[in-house]
Amino acid sequence: MHNKVVYRVARGLRRTGHVVLRFNYRGVNLSEGTYTQGEGELDDARVALEYLRGRYPELPYTLAGFSFGSRIALRLACGEQYSTAPTRVIAVGFPSAYRDKANLAGCVTPRVFLHSTNDQYGAVKDLKEIVAELPEPKRLIFIEAKDHFFSGALERLEEEVAQLG
Repeated sequence: MHNKVVYRVARGLRRTGHVVLRFNYRGVNLSEGTYTQGEGELDDARVALEYLRGRYPELPYTLAGFSFGSRIALRLACGEQYSTAPTRVIAVGFPSAYRDKANLAGCVTPRVFLHSTNDQYGAVKDLKEIVAELPEPKRLIFIEAKDHFFSGALERLEEEVAQLG
């Protein structure tokens, strides 16, 4: 997984003592398979989570994702039943064009949205509206950056993640 945003989010989580697993969804880079409109990719995330929870069942955990991965992380955190629920879900660069919030309406998992002020896939106004409609607990943090990939603000992104604890 060689994405500068995902790398910085993972590094911020590791700084707070989290065990981190980064992976590519099916069909991305050298991963096998093909894109399946989010359904197979949700399965990919489930399998990754099961693997990590199997290795570290006693540790609390956070789910995090960037862009499309933020949609999947939110679906996984808010649409599943777990014996041990995630501590939180971090949605970085949530693409506001996808307004499917059906599984978020009753979500009680704390959600943190980290977003660039100049994200070409999610305008500030749109994201504010989406998050405003969601039930608590939630938090929206904007980071002054040049684009969706947090150009010029990757260190700040990492710091924000680390400060979440």
